[in-house]
Amino acid sequence: MSSPTAPTAAWLEASLPPAAAALEAAGYPPWQAACLARRGVGDAAEAEAFLAPDLGQLSQPDALPGVAEAAERLAAAAAAGETVALVGDYDVDGVSATALLTAVLRACGARVEPILPHRMKEGYGFQTVHVEQAREAGCSLVLTADCGSSSYEAAAAALDAGLGLIVTDHHLSSRPLPPAAIEINPRRRSGGAATEDLAAAGIALKLALAVAERCGRPVSVEALLRVACLGTVADMVPLRGENRVIAALGLAALPDTPSRGLRALMSRARVGSPVSAADIGFRIGPRLNAAGRMGGAQAALELLLTRDASRAAELADLLEERNRRRREAQREVEEEAAERFADLAELPPILVGWSDGWHRGVVGIAAGRLARQFHRPTVLLSVEGDTASGSGRSVPGIHLFDFLEPWRDRLLRFGGHAQAVGLTAGSEQLEQLRDDWHEAAAAWPAELLRPTREYEFELPAAGGLTPALLAELRRLGPFGVGNPEPVVRSGPLRLCAPPREFGRGHLSLEAVDPQGGELSLLGWSWAERAEPFREPFEVLGVPIRDRYRNRPALRITDVRPLERTRA
Repeated sequence: MSSPTAPTAAWLEASLPPAAAALEAAGYPPWQAACLARRGVGDAAEAEAFLAPDLGQLSQPDALPGVAEAAERLAAAAAAGETVALVGDYDVDGVSATALLTAVLRACGARVEPILPHRMKEGYGFQTVHVEQAREAGCSLVLTADCGSSSYEAAAAALDAGLGLIVTDHHLSSRPLPPAAIEINPRRRSGGAATEDLAAAGIALKLALAVAERCGRPVSVEALLRVACLGTVADMVPLRGENRVIAALGLAALPDTPSRGLRALMSRARVGSPVSAADIGFRIGPRLNAAGRMGGAQAALELLLTRDASRAAELADLLEERNRRRREAQREVEEEAAERFADLAELPPILVGWSDGWHRGVVGIAAGRLARQFHRPTVLLSVEGDTASGSGRSVPGIHLFDFLEPWRDRLLRFGGHAQAVGLTAGSEQLEQLRDDWHEAAAAWPAELLRPTREYEFELPAAGGLTPALLAELRRLGPFGVGNPEPVVRSGPLRLCAPPREFGRGHLSLEAVDPQGGELSLLGWSWAERAEPFREPFEVLGVPIRDRYRNRPALRITDVRPLERTRA
């Protein structure tokens, strides 16, 4: 595979907010005070809450605008035995939100008809075809999960057909829904800073608790959190405020889940206890996502809802196979797109590519990989006849939804977030759109396209990385968007033994500093990038526990020869 060289990243110590001094004065070690302050913690009370998430930190469901009205309507539907059409999305967030609401509504006595769009046949979102499906199923009420705020036509069609409509969504939209629709969307009307970034699964959690209360049906908050944390982590919403609480408590409860489906899936994914956000991001989430990427998402929804151990095992095997096919298709898209970008004399500020040979279900995740590699917003589309459907992923500091919004009228479909969008365009429009985007993006400040690697503090090799430090760093988790894993800087170092290669291109290294302090390093997929280790070097890395050797180590994020940095 040929690919252009990724821009060289500058190493910078993360800026130190003023709150760090107050936290240090309250007794927190300097490194911990700095890490907490960088995560928005202002004082000792906030620090204790951050380090020990609990249910008391979740606001009451009715505090989120729209929840009270929606819960009253759903409780009435349950009492009357109405059939509710629940239109979800095919990704982890949409499927987990759909599963959570389906389970609680059924427990309350409502009949629920889940409807998940088919990515290849229908594309994303609530559509008029789903209104027809709801009517054919005898539904009197439509409830959406992770979609609907940008579906004005479908919303109007549902209301015109005499159906009630409740929309739960967290995607951006510039057009309001018809007034008769009940909408719960923190992006439009937030209940406060702690809830404005809720994923669809977090919104579903709030609504489910409110409905259960009104129906007098006790529910296990722990059970709901296990499902809500899946969408919260997988959808890469900021893990701050209530998202952090949902993720932390849900992850802690996952190892003890009674769900036959989750147990089977975790077994296939080789996820043990404790479960981390990375386990969802790289093991559980991709398998649930693979259902919708490579076919219909119903298999993922059924897995989360089934109580049959044999069926759970069958579904887990099915998702495993779809995930294998997803990886193959994704690799093809990434390699071909990277080769095309390699042929460019200069990388444009936004990377745009399309092909009729790319699998529509994987262009989004491929765009994300390439955006990180080249530090450029990336849009990839799959062409099918006269239309092209795809996804875009951005980089920090560039709001991709706002950037592409002026072209909405030239797109057949468009929606998303600051860092991720979905779009459909006429195939004949692609070259002009690409050229227009290149021209508009040329106005971006150059520094936005220069990658930087921030680190939290410097770690000496001698006695710096200890089990006690690892334990304290784990308390900052779960890690994700808005709460990154702490990266440290260490060096100067030199190898005291040749690198040991293991797995698929991974490296295990033993390093020593000038004072004789030793440090273990692990480099995932670093086997082909071992040149910097041949001379004295310094490294950026994430402190972890090497599970194989049961000892602390640094997982390498970047390395460079010492002579380039100590002039």
